[in-house]
Formats: sequence, C-alpha cells, structure tokens
Amino acid sequence: MSDNPSDKVQIRIKENGSIRVKGTVEIINADGNVIETKSDFSLCRCGLSKEKPFCDGSHKDKFVAAEGLGK
Repeated sequence: MSDNPSDKVQIRIKENGSIRVKGTVEIINADGNVIETKSDFSLCRCGLSKEKPFCDGSHKDKFVAAEGLGK
C-alpha cells in the first residue's frame, strides 16, 4: 500500500445520504472479478437506487439512517 497521500482513498458517510468514495478503486463482484475501476463516486446505502451499487439520488427526502450509522 502506498504512503503517497494522492493514492489514498477517502470514504465519507453523508448524513442521510450516500457513501462518498474519493480516490480510485476497483469494483469487484461476488466472484472476485474486477468489473470496473472508478474514481470519485457515491455508493447507495438506502436501497432505492436504480443504479446499484451506485447512488442515483433516489434517497433524497426518502431515507433516514439509523442512529449511530452516520445518520
């Protein structure tokens, strides 16, 4: 793993929203295959997105996270 700050990935849980990923990561399916390499994107955590695992904004005004889970 690199110690270069520009290579680091940051994951932020947005209040009552998506999981924001900043940096470049490989998306790997259940079989262990890389299906995509992606940079700076949001993951769905409400279950409403039609673009899962990515967020499409469907959570707006419809999703409230459980207490202690990043609101």
